[in-house]
Amino acid sequence: AKLKSFTAKIIQLLKEWTETFPYDFQDEKSMKELKEIAHRITQCDEENGTVKKIISQMTQNLLMTLSARSQYQEIREKFRQPVTDKGTILKTKPQSTQKDILSVCCDPLILAQQLTYIELERVSNIYPEDLMQIVSHMDSLDNHKCRGDVTKTYNLEAYDNWFNCLSMLVATEICRVVKKKQRTRMVEFFIDVARECFNIGNFNSMMAII
Repeated sequence: AKLKSFTAKIIQLLKEWTETFPYDFQDEKSMKELKEIAHRITQCDEENGTVKKIISQMTQNLLMTLSARSQYQEIREKFRQPVTDKGTILKTKPQSTQKDILSVCCDPLILAQQLTYIELERVSNIYPEDLMQIVSHMDSLDNHKCRGDVTKTYNLEAYDNWFNCLSMLVATEICRVVKKKQRTRMVEFFIDVARECFNIGNFNSMMAII
């Protein structure tokens, strides 16, 4: 009875650990240790297959999470590669082929919804360990010199970069319009987008637009 109680507690600990801090198991050594512990737990309860199923499901979920995060990181690395000057691209393109945001999406609500999808996609990839990485590298409460280690927290960096990209997009779309009347219309459009973001609860995109 004591052994079964102990086994249940170990399983609960491993489940919470693998779900909250999956990056702790990304190297072969830690994964091997996890498998060894899992094997010993299943041996303690060979008669009942429930423990084996729980352990198997936990391991599968962990591998899927690590795989998904690895793929996400690979995609991010492609976007981080240097690109040619966008200003030069705009100059070389014919005026007729240069599209502004209104020609792509003129409905503030739809644009606000699309921005929210992007926000949720980036937020869903931020784990407690990303925040712990930042906290662990703070020199002191008064001197938060953690930017040097931000490259280790790829998901937080991606979220931070997205905010800056959205701010630059809004500024670029407004400034590239030559006529004052069209520029006013563009400003009013982004004000409406920010208002729709507020109504949805997407305050991050709203602040980026502002």
